[in-house]
Amino acid sequence: MALANGEEKKNAGVSYLGKIFTRLRRYPTTYIGFAIVLAFLFIAIFGPMIAPYHYSQQNLALRLDPPSEEHIFGTDQFGRDIYSRILVGSRDVLTVAGSGTALAVFFGLLLGLFSGYRGGLFDELVMRAMDVILSIPPLLLAMVILFALGPSRFNVILVVGFLYIPMVARVVRSVVLELKTRQFVEAARMRGESSLYILYKEILPNVLPSLAVEASMRFSYSIFLVASLGFLGLGVQPPSPDWGLMVGEARTWFYQAQWVLYFPAGAIALLVVGVGFMSDGLRRMLLPGGVSDVG
Repeated sequence: MALANGEEKKNAGVSYLGKIFTRLRRYPTTYIGFAIVLAFLFIAIFGPMIAPYHYSQQNLALRLDPPSEEHIFGTDQFGRDIYSRILVGSRDVLTVAGSGTALAVFFGLLLGLFSGYRGGLFDELVMRAMDVILSIPPLLLAMVILFALGPSRFNVILVVGFLYIPMVARVVRSVVLELKTRQFVEAARMRGESSLYILYKEILPNVLPSLAVEASMRFSYSIFLVASLGFLGLGVQPPSPDWGLMVGEARTWFYQAQWVLYFPAGAIALLVVGVGFMSDGLRRMLLPGGVSDVG
């Protein structure tokens, strides 16, 4: 009997995965998104090894040189190779945006779980605090915090995490509010299970699909925020090849050498588009009803 039940679960899992991939074949942009993100992850890991020049190597004799065989993306105002700087800079963008997103997801998940499950005064206080943070434009609040703390990689991670905790918490709370009235949660209560057990074993697994989609969306917003802070000079500081910082420096030289702006800005846009496509694919795969219309 146990073998039969195990075989049934295995077949059900295979059938579910089959439905997912059948549905995703209708949306090729999902595969494009995953391919773009994986490509940037590869570049972030191996970028310093495959870059033809050191990102800070200067050659003033070649300053503002257009794209060529030696410098396929051209050079900047200090004669630094833009292609090498973009390759190496991908690590900063993904590390800072990814770490900030992970921070927001972790604390947002905790707040959303306990707030939604406990309800009452605790829920009211937590949600009103989240509303206060959400009422302030994210970039403005980030600038105020970084002016106070000072610009650094670690501080940018903290700011990104802090700004997106409320959004994650609200999404998780809304799912918990719906789940805690379900029969399987009521059954766990009747068995005498503790609140922590119910949250961890019964509710959390059902929250994870929505959390994964929300995390991917926050990641795309984090990339924009990190780039914006770099553009304003409040992100990762020179000589690090931060893409936002590269775009900010390119403003002065745009009319002389357009490539100093186009390539880092294009890298930001391509990564955000890729994460957006990936997020859309995760939503189709993981959210309830995502495969319900597959025959």
